[in-house]
Amino acid sequence: QVQLVESGGGLVQPGGSLRLSCAASGVIASINSMGWYRQSPGKQRELVATITRDGSTNYADSVKDRFTISRDNTKNTMYLQMNSLKPEDTAVYYCNAYLRRWGGSTWYDYWGQGTQVTVSS
Repeated sequence: QVQLVESGGGLVQPGGSLRLSCAASGVIASINSMGWYRQSPGKQRELVATITRDGSTNYADSVKDRFTISRDNTKNTMYLQMNSLKPEDTAVYYCNAYLRRWGGSTWYDYWGQGTQVTVSS
């Protein structure tokens, strides 16, 4: 099986920083793109940032110049450095990976269970 586990969420004051991690484990042959998404109460899940295997990145306009996505392909791990956090960044943050499992040829989307980020004074 495949598992994505997020960590690093918590409570932070406005203007503060947090670093999220997402570790993928299991029978993984290859991971293509990875990404962070977030969902606030009463809102749809939205894209925060994505990164391809070769490191090309894409950000939502609302987080550009504040958040940085990165990954370590040797560890099947992705990160999100979040700086200058605002109350509107409060949400559950989810990790996503588009990957292929050993012994198979089909690519699938996998999701983590989410980590809560709360920005409040």
